[in-house]
Amino acid sequence: MSVRGVHVIGAGVAGLSAAVRLAEAGIRVTVHEAAPAAGGRCRSYVDPALGLAIDNGNHLLLSGNRSTLDLLARIGSAGAMTDPGVAAFDFVDRRTGQRWRLRINDGRFPWWLGDRSRRAPGTTIRDHLAPLPMLLRPHRFETIAQAMKCAGPLYDRLLRPFLLAALNTDPKQGSPTLAAALLRETLLAGGRACHPLVAGRGLSATFIEPAAAFLRDRGGDLRLREPLRAVRFQESRAVALDFDGFATSLAHDEAVVLAVPPGVARGLLPGLEAPDDYRAIVNAHFRVTPPSGQPTILGVVNGLVEWLFAYPDRLSVTISGADRLIERPRDDLAAEIWEEVAALTGVPATPTPPWRIIKEKRATFAATAEQDRKRPPARTRFDNLALAGDWTATGLPATIEGAVRSGYKAASIFLDASAPTSARNRS
Repeated sequence: MSVRGVHVIGAGVAGLSAAVRLAEAGIRVTVHEAAPAAGGRCRSYVDPALGLAIDNGNHLLLSGNRSTLDLLARIGSAGAMTDPGVAAFDFVDRRTGQRWRLRINDGRFPWWLGDRSRRAPGTTIRDHLAPLPMLLRPHRFETIAQAMKCAGPLYDRLLRPFLLAALNTDPKQGSPTLAAALLRETLLAGGRACHPLVAGRGLSATFIEPAAAFLRDRGGDLRLREPLRAVRFQESRAVALDFDGFATSLAHDEAVVLAVPPGVARGLLPGLEAPDDYRAIVNAHFRVTPPSGQPTILGVVNGLVEWLFAYPDRLSVTISGADRLIERPRDDLAAEIWEEVAALTGVPATPTPPWRIIKEKRATFAATAEQDRKRPPARTRFDNLALAGDWTATGLPATIEGAVRSGYKAASIFLDASAPTSARNRS
């Protein structure tokens, strides 16, 4: 089936990634977004309580996120990520006050493990072999706790913070397959894959606005406030899209990329199996100038705060797997989080600066083996409809990197179909 036009439903990172690849290939792309702004969970906005432009969530990327970096290069945003040039991560133990810096050498051979000053305190080289059974045969295990010992200095001071941030699920309950994939692409790939990257200009300025401009420059269309209510099918094809107040019929050479949350996708595609268990994330933003010398990113062990980000005009906190905090009053949360932030940074605890608490009850699917098995592939049983989203079968948990890969996978279905036979044979 040769495809000349594609309707992308959803203007988050997954949908925009698919749209960029399709538009780049000369396919006519129309992106429909239900919300008044594009970006989904990866966007910025001006917060009236703070008087600042903030991201709706703090997202840490690594230099090994090759698909994300490829997307940024395509849309002309490659230089927008702040890269310290080294794989170094600052940590503090809230309970003891001990601080350390994890420093991973750039090459694949991990000679940094032989230097105590580069490792988490109290860990040995032998400790770092703990994940080996999980890495070699992850499918043998249902949980990470079955695959390795989830206790001790290495787990508490490196593996738990890393896996919790990436899986957004208690690592003990997490999928060994997803954890192994993460470790192979990051820590096991050497320091060159582990440089921490931060969108210093904000997520929208880094991802969303350049992607939208890329589409416009290639004749694409981004339409906001257009929620899709139904997809009409005939035999093995989607034949029409029903939006609020209007419908669009699909020509024989038109296709659809459905890049919406899993619950929405299930409502649009009868019989679709998709993740149905979720985990929350809580972010807190405080309008205060970080003190001199404050690390851009600080991992916190044994605290309520898990990651502390220092931006020029604010201090921001991320707490993953935060279901326990969702029902707590925002005032109480802000006070408790700020007390901890003040202690970690040396900023005066009173008065509490202007703040914003953002709760995402369904931030990601639960990264358990059970939920991972429910993730559908990009290709569906309908010839002209593909799925995208970090909840689809990307091999990674729900991250920006996973979202970009899902968009690329969905786009490739129609790019491959539209390529000349000789080109497909060469590939």
